[in-house]
Amino acid sequence: LWLAAAGLLQLVAIQMRSNGTLLLSFLLLGLMLLAMHLTHDALSGLEMRCGKPSPGFAGQLLAYPLLMTSRLPRQHLQLSFSAAQLHEIAELTTGDHQLEVLWRPSHRGLQRPGALHISTTSPLGLFVCWSRWEPETPQLIYPARVQGPVEFDCPEQGQAGAQEWQDLKPYRPGERLTLVHWGSLAKGRPLQLKQFSDPASQHLMLKPMLGVPWERALEHLADCTWQLHHQGESYGLQLPGLTIEPRRGAAHRDACLAALAVA
Repeated sequence: LWLAAAGLLQLVAIQMRSNGTLLLSFLLLGLMLLAMHLTHDALSGLEMRCGKPSPGFAGQLLAYPLLMTSRLPRQHLQLSFSAAQLHEIAELTTGDHQLEVLWRPSHRGLQRPGALHISTTSPLGLFVCWSRWEPETPQLIYPARVQGPVEFDCPEQGQAGAQEWQDLKPYRPGERLTLVHWGSLAKGRPLQLKQFSDPASQHLMLKPMLGVPWERALEHLADCTWQLHHQGESYGLQLPGLTIEPRRGAAHRDACLAALAVA
């Protein structure tokens, strides 16, 4: 459109023998050529590095950290790993900057978000200068959290005299039926489990449910791990070739989820 306007002005200037109109057409052409170089300079010299990405769950939007160094002020930058998640920077000052670009992983494990597309149309919007950059640092992706059956094992420790139950809790699918309080069920109450006074008897060992596809079983374990952590219960994880003893806390939760991610 800009080039067409400049050409129309030249045609009018020739027909009307107008030096002013001809000068204006050359001015438009000069601005267009200048804008092409300025748009290129808007990306030239921009340095990018990977930050330290935090783990997250597959299927969710995750933030991938980036470190940018600019020696010149820049405007109107657009960054994205996909067209659906666009990160816009209206103005980038000189110096070091930290930013996060969203992406949605589809699989568990150590995953890379793919090529980062960065572009700009500054200053006049006549040209688009773009580039692609492939981050090298992978991000640990946990299995997606999906509710489903999980095999529970309650190792009974301690002496029998210390195993008096104190309270009842709602039943969760996959828990041991030997802990069901049948008396409350006979009275028409919902299915409930006994909670014992001996803390060791309340430790849960999570295992993949037999007969469930492996990836789906890992997703069930990820959801169960997350739920048990927020309930404050002690739990462990048993996978082929790996056993994590029952504990509590965020570090233990992350260790279990990391084991599921790379299992």
